[in-house]
Amino acid sequence: MQNSSTKNRDIPLKLRGMGSFHIGGNVIELTDGEPRMVQLTRTGRPAAIDPNGSYIVGQMYVQYFLPDPAQRKTPLLLWHGGGLTGACWETTPDGRVGFRDMFLNFGWDVYVSDAVERGRAGFAPIPDVWEPPISQTLETVFERFRFGKHLPNGETARAQNFAFEDIAFPMASLEKFAAQMVPRWTQTDDIIISAYIEELRQTGPAIVMAHSQGCVFALEAAARHPELISALVLLEPAAISQFAIAAAEWPVPTLIVLGDLIEENARWVKMREDIRNFAGNFPLIEVLSLPDHGIYGNSHMLMMDTNSAEVAEIIQSWMARLPA
Repeated sequence: MQNSSTKNRDIPLKLRGMGSFHIGGNVIELTDGEPRMVQLTRTGRPAAIDPNGSYIVGQMYVQYFLPDPAQRKTPLLLWHGGGLTGACWETTPDGRVGFRDMFLNFGWDVYVSDAVERGRAGFAPIPDVWEPPISQTLETVFERFRFGKHLPNGETARAQNFAFEDIAFPMASLEKFAAQMVPRWTQTDDIIISAYIEELRQTGPAIVMAHSQGCVFALEAAARHPELISALVLLEPAAISQFAIAAAEWPVPTLIVLGDLIEENARWVKMREDIRNFAGNFPLIEVLSLPDHGIYGNSHMLMMDTNSAEVAEIIQSWMARLPA
């Protein structure tokens, strides 16, 4: 198998298998809805829709890719951040190879998920089951993801004019990145972690590579079920899980990767302090600052930045040293 993009043809992929599955979730019943007639297609006949009945809620979508030949016993699970889906691990917004294919070529069996209520996982009826979600504007993520200090409203097409001078994110592709953004809920953490734990039970002990909000779930999973996790790679955690903070000992090797330009954002300065204070309590946790290793300009979206191959190499070097 080989990627169709000419920019990606330097990494041919041969697979021994690929597929997908949904995992987690449960059946709920709705009884108070009002039946109605709905025209489901523009030129179709109206159909009777009764909202009362059974729905599957809390399921997660997982797609897996298995390199040929098999090289490593431990699978690698990729968990995305808030307001995103598993697409963030695939081809970058400007058409370069993503972390999924890079780590396939390093020999890992790779599992990419869309967490509960994201992407192909689907979501429950609104507001019958879940309250309405929140969405993030491009201007909001521009500042929060450390692309720059401020993007004026309506200037997304000229975002590179407002970006940090040394930013490694492909700013000309900012709008393509924004096309990946999806609504997110703020009250579904318990359902999400339940689905992630089910995924771990199905794959067997795994290395989890997580980003941002996904790191919170990875830390909780490791604290609660260390037998299911061989190691963690955490790309810029959005917070430290309360389960991790309460741990008397840290059970698994953990690499926390932080990007550049953190001093440009007061919120990220405080988050870095939280991360370092937590990691300092446990010898199995290593915090890796990319600028300290000669890699500069990284935004919060490390796996999409123009130097993402260098970032992947340094992570792979750490993973290769893990016990087999």
